[in-house]
Amino acid sequence: MKELMELVKDLSFVRVGGSSQEEKAAELVLGEVNRAAQEAGREDIRGAYETFRIPYAEVGKCSVQAAGREISCAPFLRSGSIDRECGLVYLDEASEIDFAGAGDLEGKVVLLNKLTDEDVYKRLVEHKAAAFLVMQGKYYFTAEEASMYPRRLREHFTRNGVIPGFVISAADALWLIREEAEKVHLLLEQEDTEPESRNITAVIEGTDLKEESIVLTAHYDSVPVGTGSWDNATGTVALLAIFRHFAEKPARRTLRFVWCGSEEQGLMGSKAYVEQHKELLDKIVFCFNFDMCGTVLGANKIIVTGEKELQTFAEQYCKLTGYSAEFGVGVHSSDSAPFCDNGIPALGLSRETVTASIHTIHDLMPTLSEKAICRNVAFAVRIIGDVANAAVVPVKKGMPEETKKELDKYFHRDKEEDKDKDKDKDK
Repeated sequence: MKELMELVKDLSFVRVGGSSQEEKAAELVLGEVNRAAQEAGREDIRGAYETFRIPYAEVGKCSVQAAGREISCAPFLRSGSIDRECGLVYLDEASEIDFAGAGDLEGKVVLLNKLTDEDVYKRLVEHKAAAFLVMQGKYYFTAEEASMYPRRLREHFTRNGVIPGFVISAADALWLIREEAEKVHLLLEQEDTEPESRNITAVIEGTDLKEESIVLTAHYDSVPVGTGSWDNATGTVALLAIFRHFAEKPARRTLRFVWCGSEEQGLMGSKAYVEQHKELLDKIVFCFNFDMCGTVLGANKIIVTGEKELQTFAEQYCKLTGYSAEFGVGVHSSDSAPFCDNGIPALGLSRETVTASIHTIHDLMPTLSEKAICRNVAFAVRIIGDVANAAVVPVKKGMPEETKKELDKYFHRDKEEDKDKDKDKDK
């Protein structure tokens, strides 16, 4: 295998889930997996593709115009199409009170500070808004610096109905309100598609406790801006280095490696793996996930998803090995989540920094170093090896009730349960 930073550099290009560039990245990862297995003399290990379809859209036209000015924008994919002039309404926090004051929004486009709450979107539908605009970045950012890009309107929104949506920069949003723009012309033409994405998988069979297995995950796709060097070329490469180690020195338990596609589209790769391998879930006793590492500046972080004993184990392990790390407890918004949703305890190993930004044009190489990645990999190899070789896995499967509720909320099942309760009341 190449040096780690050289591999990060090779992977540092836009590789959106379902695109030909993601496929190119998958070919690179698969090639390194098979090369590492060959160098270890393991003819029994081969990497493989596991394909799946993702919801996406092809955009024909997308524009926002106001007062004779063309406003830079990006579409919400799968939000429908529109070609009309709309009255403009700005709702501060888009609260229930704001909507009540706005009244009927039919034929109007609503400008929002953000759109993260399903209840806000539901109010847009109920008030018959024609479309919505979401601002991004700071007022002093150019359109490029605001890092706007097409993103899919997720299913937990569209189950309430479909309304065309656009992202614009905070600078343009500020201009619209300062100029008291009354009308905005919106144009969005798109067609729903289902392109193919893929996971890359490889299995290193255990020596004597092979019936039990540990899954190790990292996503190799990126968002459409920046080069995705930190998020998540680093995690991809770290997992390749870990694979190389255990190909040469197999553990007692089976190790299942998954380089996940389309994580940025909503954990599509890890969800697909769980769906395609239901028969394995009872045998998977642990998950390690790698999402961003190797920054020169910053702090190591470990996200714990599982019973209290998992947190205790991880904290004590760091003390024993002298590994400094910040701890977070709860659902990790990454590829470990679908496994945790099936009762599999997980540790998310990463390295964070305030000096760089993900999902922006600034996710580039300069913040990273070979030494930093190697330190993260060395710790990962050690803790994975100790868990995989333990006489008994140090933590039990299952999730505490509080985490189960958090998982329900994370996967947007809490709103479904509320709807079911309302239906039962109606009956």
